[in-house]
Amino acid sequence: MKLRKLALAVAVSLPLSVACGTAPAFAVGSLADVSIVDRTTGRALPTWFSDGRWYVAGRPGSNYEIRIRNQAGTDLLVVTSVDGVNVVSGETAAVSQTGYVLSSGSLLPIRGWRKDMARVAAFTFTSLDDSYAARTGRPDDVGVIGVAVFRRQPAPMPAPILEDRLSGPASGAARDDRRARSSDNAQGAAAPSARADAAPMEKSLGTGHGRIESAPVRYTSFERESATPNEVITLWYDSRANLVARGIIAATPLPVRDPRPFPAGFVPDPPAR
Repeated sequence: MKLRKLALAVAVSLPLSVACGTAPAFAVGSLADVSIVDRTTGRALPTWFSDGRWYVAGRPGSNYEIRIRNQAGTDLLVVTSVDGVNVVSGETAAVSQTGYVLSSGSLLPIRGWRKDMARVAAFTFTSLDDSYAARTGRPDDVGVIGVAVFRRQPAPMPAPILEDRLSGPASGAARDDRRARSSDNAQGAAAPSARADAAPMEKSLGTGHGRIESAPVRYTSFERESATPNEVITLWYDSRANLVARGIIAATPLPVRDPRPFPAGFVPDPPAR
């Protein structure tokens, strides 16, 4: 399955937060690690696992990015959706559509809805009714981020291209939305069970169409190993208050030590034995 695709003009190398010790984790996935980063703080949002699903708590009004690191040892195509909308084309998302390509070991920050070959509109956590999907008449899938991962078809390769790449429109008939949804659902477990106190405390979050930012790309080519994704990574999101109300996050989190490298001045004598 040959595709035309876009490529970022400059390779990106950014730090990725990694889970350490006990839960929560900060990145989800196998062939590719996916994390959600609050761009105001620069920190990856913790992920919380409940009833077969991974969740992140967004902060209303903050911009965020989807960071994807290629762990596969070969080029990967990642078709990415937010709220059921393809982040590149703006179409109702299907796994057969356009997506980004990452070289082995590279990391790609996806910071917004692609407007053209040079710009994106920033992802912003906002109310559901102000989300891009809802404002374009597609509110049913607000609150979920999906990454369908494809390996490259083995073939003799030309000289390596070091830049991250973004795929263009797929050739052939695109699959309908039901096929995309069934592929997504096959990777995750059933929805969280209902709880007596499950009513959210505030409006659910969605992803808005934020400020315009520079993000130049170019076209290249990619051939998928299969029409079926090798992996589908799914992250559901909402406000922390709503996730606490639904029982996904504990209402009183465990205290976290925050040791300081320079807490005081000079070195005192130790206590007498």
